[in-house]
Parts: sequence; structure tokens; C-alpha cells
Amino acid sequence: MAFSSSTTPTVAYFSCFNTFNEISSPLFKPPKLPLFWPWEKVKMGPLSASPMGFGTWAWGNQFLWGYQESMDSQLQQTFNLAVENGINLFDTADSYGTGRLNGKSEKLLGKFISEIPGQKQVQNNIVIATKFAAYPWRLTPGQFVNACRASLARLQIEQIGIGQLHWSTANYAPPQELALWNGLVAMYEKGLVRAVGVSNYGPNQLVKIHDYLTARGVPLCSAQVQFSLLSMGENQLEIKNICDSLGIRLISYSPLGLGMLTGKYTPSKLPRGPRALLFRQILPGLKPLLRSLKEIAERRGKTIPQVAINWCICKGTIPIPGVKYVKQVEENLGALGWRLSSDELLELEYAALESPQRMIQNIFQTR
Repeated sequence: MAFSSSTTPTVAYFSCFNTFNEISSPLFKPPKLPLFWPWEKVKMGPLSASPMGFGTWAWGNQFLWGYQESMDSQLQQTFNLAVENGINLFDTADSYGTGRLNGKSEKLLGKFISEIPGQKQVQNNIVIATKFAAYPWRLTPGQFVNACRASLARLQIEQIGIGQLHWSTANYAPPQELALWNGLVAMYEKGLVRAVGVSNYGPNQLVKIHDYLTARGVPLCSAQVQFSLLSMGENQLEIKNICDSLGIRLISYSPLGLGMLTGKYTPSKLPRGPRALLFRQILPGLKPLLRSLKEIAERRGKTIPQVAINWCICKGTIPIPGVKYVKQVEENLGALGWRLSSDELLELEYAALESPQRMIQNIFQTR
């Protein structure tokens, strides 16, 4: 049974045990945290991953997510609670972090992994999926290998789980694309990554890179795209079908639409910062979808975010909602261990189609 973050006893309970506590008294052994879900794993190429991962875009991002270094202790508690409850997939990128904090997300993940006390087995089972930016000065495979080595140093690990291209340059710098692909091949052949993946690749480019990597003897493990009840347009569904047919695992980022599918915001109650501009445009057109999410959540004894994330899982994807707070981990874990019915899936998808607004497409996604 999932614990709701809105329940005071639950928060009190987790405030005691949301880190790897060290109790000095030999007479007292703290109870293990309750299991929110069966400790199942899904296959992703050669890797075994939890059916949901967590994204770390906010870790180091001051502009959009208001990161401050004083938040690091809170982020570590968030990470620890996730790991204690079986989450082993964490998504990051070498570009995450604002200005001087570039790479901060990887550094924090590395620090948190290294400080799991007495848990070498847990450390070894964690799957880090990091993305390498297609900066205009990265023009050779060797430069991507160097970028991978720099990420390994920040993460303090010997091998990255999934090395991903953050985006394709096919839309604006087609000649650079081959360097990206050969960079993935070089990382894989040198053993710096266990598997390779892509992000923001549209259907045509996804097929092209899959065929190229296959010819080089490098399996494409994953494709990460914006995928949610707000992002289920023709392109996204085509990408999903291609992934299914080629044995590529789809990782769905922004499964909660940057927070629009949490039920916490309205046109008169907007988040701080740049998100408010986007929310002001889209939220008024989401009434049918948010109403359907709320009705199903009430029937199921769940929350709106749990239903929205569970939809992504039922579609065969691995969602990676972003987390900054312990209460977000508690709530998101409640999306696991159960499944929406086929009727509920259809109800949600019909409501999404009835909602006139859609999430803005990532500008880097190709066709």
C-alpha cells in the first residue's frame, strides 16, 4: 500500500527514517521502510532497472528549478529514500546545472552514491543514465569519449550504465550527427558505458541511428522522449511503436508535464519562475484531463500524480519524474505496484484528446 505524502503520520514516520540512519544504541534497530511495491525489475538492454526512475534535472538548475547549494542535504535524503525503496535508475546529463554549476547534477549523484554506508551491493546495482550534450565544439568521437571520462570522474564510478546522446543535430547541423553516433560507438567499445541510448530522437532519426549502431555491433538500449498524457501526439506514439518493434526501451521524461499533471496548479495558482508562462497557456485547456485524473485517483485511493505516472508504466515505458523533496519520492512510489485497467486507460486517453492543449514539443526533437 502506498503512503500519501499528505498524511501527517507518514511524513513524521519518514522524517525519522528517510536517510541511512546510524543509531548508536546496540539495543535499537530501526525498522526497515515499508515496501511500496514488489521489488520487480525491467530489462533495458543488458541492465535491470526499476520500473520507474528519477530525473535529476533540478539538481543544480537555478534558473528553472531554483536550486541552492543549501538544498544538498535534502537532495541526499531524497536519493537515499528512493534507493531504500528499490529505485535504481537515475537520469542525469553533463549539461545539468546553471552557469558555474554545470555538471552539478552528476557531482551530487556521485557523492550520494559513494556515501551509501556499507551498501556496496546497492551501489553496484544503481544504473546511471547520463546524457552528453551535442555542443557545437564536440565534432569528433574522441571529444565524446573525453566527455564521457569527465562524467565518470564527476560521478565517481568506473562505468556508466547508459550513455545517451542528449539530442540530435540533424535539424540544424547534419554533418555533426555522424560524430555523435561514432562517439557512442567509441564509448561502448572502450567499456566506458554498459549500454547506449538517445534522447529527443524522432521516429526517422531513431530508425537511422538504430540501423547504424546495429551495423557497428552496438545495440541501442533506450530512447528517451517527452511522453505523458500531455505528450501523446502522432510523433510520440510513432516513436513508441518503433521502440516496441526494435526492442528499444522507451524512457518517458516529464511524465507529469513539468507539474501540470499533479493537480496542484490552476490558472490562478501558478508556480514561480518561467514555468508560469507555459502553465498560463496550457492549464486552462486541461480541464477534461485533470477531471478524469481526479476521478480515477479518488476511485483508486491514489493521487493524481500517481495515476498519471502509472499511465506511462502501463504504456510500457519507464517514467523518470523529477524529484527534489522526500515527499515527492513518497508520492511517486505510490505509482508502483498496481496497474490501471484497460477501461481507465481509454478514459484517460479520451480525456486527453478532449483537452485542447498539448505540451510544447522539445525544440531539439527531430522527425
